[in-house]
Parts: sequence; structure tokens; C-alpha cells
Amino acid sequence: MPNFRPKYISFDCYGTLTRFRMTEMATAFMADRIDADKLPAFCKDWGAYRFDQVMGAWEPYQEIIRNSLRRTCQKWGVAYNEADADAVYAAVPTWGPHDDVAGGLSQIGDKIPLVILSNAMNDQIHHNVGMLGAPFHAVFTAQMAQAYKPRMQAFEYMFDQLGANPEDMMHVSSSFRYDQNTATDLHFGCRVFVGRGHEPSNPFYRDVEIPHIGCLPAVVGL
Repeated sequence: MPNFRPKYISFDCYGTLTRFRMTEMATAFMADRIDADKLPAFCKDWGAYRFDQVMGAWEPYQEIIRNSLRRTCQKWGVAYNEADADAVYAAVPTWGPHDDVAGGLSQIGDKIPLVILSNAMNDQIHHNVGMLGAPFHAVFTAQMAQAYKPRMQAFEYMFDQLGANPEDMMHVSSSFRYDQNTATDLHFGCRVFVGRGHEPSNPFYRDVEIPHIGCLPAVVGL
């Protein structure tokens, strides 16, 4: 979308900026209960149950991880170990960014305000943001909004806090179902999909597709 200069650029954090490592961790801790060739399917199901879990009433993210993993284990008929879920939750603040993030964001952050809207807890997200290598104008969490993406309530909280309209903003994410589908319904000025490989592309729910954040400066004319 040439000539679109947003007032704010909002980002999904986990998966888009921060390397999301739940599948990696589950592959390790479920190896004693599920055959190696079936672990990818288990991890895919866990991702589906996490998505379903965030669509309900707000609950702390630790409970999202616990309840979704419990439901997945029940589906697969294997033992649920709450210590596994808690280990994942404890690890989240230690996850660092994709290699392309700092270089891309550092070219934009002093020219256009950068904002994060994340399905996160307040006491965790700032550890991840501190590793991104760029200044952020604001960081908003599901805990603040009392709603997780893809619910509109999460996005509306961000708009209210910024005093901004979605038409004046750009939203950047590697997920359609958590972010860009709702960004489409809310009429964001520009939707940038980052092709990280964990979701297929969909031209109906994006304006621009880039392979990594290093390409984002060119999208805004920098």
C-alpha cells in the first residue's frame, strides 16, 4: 500500500517478534508419552485448544496454558502433568526475538510510534520487549484489556488507550486467526502479514506480506 504512513504501528509479539517456542518445549516434555512421529499432530492440537481457550472469559495466561494442555492430553488419552504447563509459562519471559527483528524495528522506532498488543501477562511481556532492540511507545496486554486476541475487546482497549482510530494504524502479525482476521473486521488502515511459516498466507486478510521484519521499513517508505 504505497503512501500509507500510519500514526501507529501495532504488533503481535509472540510468534511475530519473539520466537514462539511452545511446540519445541512440548516436543521435549511429551516425548515420554507420545511417539515421535505423532508429536507434530499433538502440538497442532494443543495450538487449537489454546486458541479455543482464549475465546472464553478472560483468565490468567498460566491458566490458558494449563487448561489447553489438559484438554489436549485428554483428547489424546495421555497423562497430563501440570508441571509441564507451568514450565512453559515460566519460560515465556526468557524467549528472545527472531534474528531479523532488531534491525527492522530500529529503522522505524524513532519515526513512527511502535505499539505491542499481546496475549500476555503484565509481569512477563516486558522481559520479552526488552530484548527486541527498539523503543516502544506502548505495550498493551490481554491482562490490561481483560480479553485475548482475536476478540475485538483487546483491540478496542488499545484504540481507547492511544486515542486512535484503526483506519490510521498499521497492524503487523504472523497470525491471521489471532490478529489479521480481526484487524480486517475493524478496518485497519494496513494489515502486514509476516510469513513466519506457522500459518498459510491468505490474500483476503492482508494488504502486504513480508518474509521478515527486516522488510517492514520499506513498507512505510523508510
